[in-house]
Amino acid sequence: MKKMHLKQLAIALATIVPVTLIAQQPKIGYLRPYDKSGINVFEEPKSDSVKFEGLKVRWGAAFTQQFQNLKDENPGALNNNAGAFVNGVSTPGNKLKVITPGFQTAMANLYMDVQLADGIRLNVTTYLSSKHHNEAWVKGGFIEFNKLPFKGKIWDDIMKVTTIKMGHFEVDYGDAHFRRSDGGQALYNPFMENNIVDEFATEIGGEIYVKKNGFFGMVGLTNGMIKGNIDSLYAASNPDGNLHKSPSVLLKAGFDKTVAQNVRLRMSLSYYGNQSSGGNTLFGGDRTGSNYQFVMEQASANPSSTTGAGTPLAFSGRFNPGFSKKINAVMFNTFLKVKGFELFGTAEAASGRTAVETSDRSMSQYAIDGVYRFGKTENLFVGVRYNTVKAALVNNQRGTGAGPIVYTNDVTINRFAIAGGWFLTKNILLKAEYVDQVYNNFPAADFRSTGKFYGYVVEAVVGF
Repeated sequence: MKKMHLKQLAIALATIVPVTLIAQQPKIGYLRPYDKSGINVFEEPKSDSVKFEGLKVRWGAAFTQQFQNLKDENPGALNNNAGAFVNGVSTPGNKLKVITPGFQTAMANLYMDVQLADGIRLNVTTYLSSKHHNEAWVKGGFIEFNKLPFKGKIWDDIMKVTTIKMGHFEVDYGDAHFRRSDGGQALYNPFMENNIVDEFATEIGGEIYVKKNGFFGMVGLTNGMIKGNIDSLYAASNPDGNLHKSPSVLLKAGFDKTVAQNVRLRMSLSYYGNQSSGGNTLFGGDRTGSNYQFVMEQASANPSSTTGAGTPLAFSGRFNPGFSKKINAVMFNTFLKVKGFELFGTAEAASGRTAVETSDRSMSQYAIDGVYRFGKTENLFVGVRYNTVKAALVNNQRGTGAGPIVYTNDVTINRFAIAGGWFLTKNILLKAEYVDQVYNNFPAADFRSTGKFYGYVVEAVVGF
């Protein structure tokens, strides 16, 4: 009987203590909420109603779990019945990995936000579980100033419209990254996955925002790499002879305002450029992983590795144009919300190259999604998305054993998805999506030739 009482007490404590801690969470100023109220919030809000009452620490988290039932095929690829991973050695062939219905690896994020002073906030985000790496690691951290600890009317007037961010953080290129799934945090995304070309990178640097009367602008400067790097660039890995490392320049301008009753309009234009990076990752910097697991991957790719004989397995269903040495990218976004209807569009053009290339290639991407939120608190939604990419690939890539593949034409990838979701509470979301993605114009020697995947994914999300 005593053991039973102890067991019941342990269960009660395990249930009550976390709930109590959440209920006692302090309010932090200028913070995008991690729950439903953070949807359609882009840059961190400039307005703030939280009174500063000393140093405060807030802990938050986000969790996702998916069930996947996707099928893939590449009937026009050469040797599409050959290929295996035997004793750690890849064998030639374009056979796709065999995938079956099942649960994906769950992902989790941990957030620490600290109110250091009036208008000064610190954030550290940690990936506790992801599909890219097994161990927990820090996504990044930054300090954000919406006020300065200097006395004087001039400083107060400047900071009424200015925000300064410094640290190792998610760079603000375009608006699509504000609606993407990021590991355990998938509440903001009405669909299952991000863009086919996923714009996301964490870099070291700073950004300065100015906002007034609905208009905003931003200028930023970063190191242009996913981590710190004080090494020189070596000729062995830079055969183009350019051993200089350049910073990345970010520019952004736009308009975001309620223009009529229940009508919100946002438009933005963004630029990201780096003319000589040591390893740029703007289109491949996600350190959590895709929400379509193991689709359109070669059977010869090792599932325990982040790289295989083709695309990295952590990023299944995505496409990276490979602008690791030089990149110039522009994105135009529009967002319109009329009562419960939302329309979000992306038009993107980019060019660049790797260190082994001597001339630039180009890539373009277009995406549009329409979402209708309904219910008393807009706790239900349905949505439709179309996403297309056209790109020139690096020539002379590794083939299936018969020599390099020569790409003479641009390739295209098209995705169509329909989704629906239900917020049981502002912290709990259940959503589902049906997706159909098609690969066109890949040569027959490429495992993605005539490729496609289709099916559904169901996801449960918690965020607070």
